[in-house]
Amino acid sequence: MNDPIRRARAAWLFLLLAAPVQLIGTTLAMVAFPEATWTKVGFGVAKVLLMLAPVVWLLKVEKVPIKIPRWSNRGMLWAHGTGALIFTVIAGVYYGFAHAWTDPTVMLEKVRQFGLDRIGLYLLGALYWCTINSMLEEYFWRWFVYERLRDVLPTSLRGKAVGVGLAVFVCGLLFTAHHVVALSVYFDAKTTALASLGVFIGGVTWSWLYAKAKNIYAAYVSHVWADVIIFWIGWQLIFGGG
Repeated sequence: MNDPIRRARAAWLFLLLAAPVQLIGTTLAMVAFPEATWTKVGFGVAKVLLMLAPVVWLLKVEKVPIKIPRWSNRGMLWAHGTGALIFTVIAGVYYGFAHAWTDPTVMLEKVRQFGLDRIGLYLLGALYWCTINSMLEEYFWRWFVYERLRDVLPTSLRGKAVGVGLAVFVCGLLFTAHHVVALSVYFDAKTTALASLGVFIGGVTWSWLYAKAKNIYAAYVSHVWADVIIFWIGWQLIFGGG
């Protein structure tokens, strides 16, 4: 699709249709109808469709071949640097003061409902989130949503720092939205606000990394650092007494 106007229209359509799916699914399954089976099934189906949507869109709408990016070391210094920084900040905030005013009671009850208070299941979940899920999120939010955001920016902004910055910021906001809903189910308002700010900073950082390095694996590596410390803190809360 070489026509920039048609490409921008297609990008707008995809963003309007696909970007809110995870937010809607999370809200229905975790807030509006938390006891309903259909919302849980729908949440899973929506997540699968979300992963398939970019592939179908590229083949059927933009009509371009699918190319799996080869592993590249481009941007890896920044990836590990930002990842280690995020890891340190999360650990510092939590162990420095947040653990003292975080009430894990509601979270622990929700965890028990899902069976994640069993060590084996928790470790499997952590392994999935720290490897596969983080890659899927980068695939959707950075490799596809960020690129579509660049397509809908005014032509005068493309290729300039302000245009990249706007796409990075909006991509970070969209990435954060469904996390805010999920966090609010497990934590009080103060903890949710703090954790949501952390998610937003992560989303902006990974979008910036992708924009800088043009390498989805750089964003992925930085993302994994964050997930590792989050699941370590989760382990402490569930199995270590807080």
